[in-house]
Amino acid sequence: MKIDIIEINGIHLAELISDEIIIIEPQDALDIMAEAGYLGSVKLIFHEKNLGSDFFDLKSGLAGEILQKFSNYRVQLAIISDHTKFSSKSLRDFISESNRQGRIFFVNSRDEAIKKLAG
Repeated sequence: MKIDIIEINGIHLAELISDEIIIIEPQDALDIMAEAGYLGSVKLIFHEKNLGSDFFDLKSGLAGEILQKFSNYRVQLAIISDHTKFSSKSLRDFISESNRQGRIFFVNSRDEAIKKLAG
């Protein structure tokens, strides 16, 4: 696992880089958040492939718990995923509401993630 720092107009974004599932439980996300903060960023980019499958199963509570921590610590997060593939209405509603709130974004590309977080 690696965290890359991207600087856009003086704003530091931290991107989690790995081909493996890294975030299985809330503490994993907190550890990455802390590492990003140490590197000078309160804006993170996660990729779908780094999230355990329970994340997109709202019944597990994992997404809600992780995203609440980001909200509590005032850290912005962009999750790059093909969220159109999810058929759950409650998940689609959750994604829409998150995007509307402006702290957590579900996006389709890295460019979109950077635009949302650096904008």
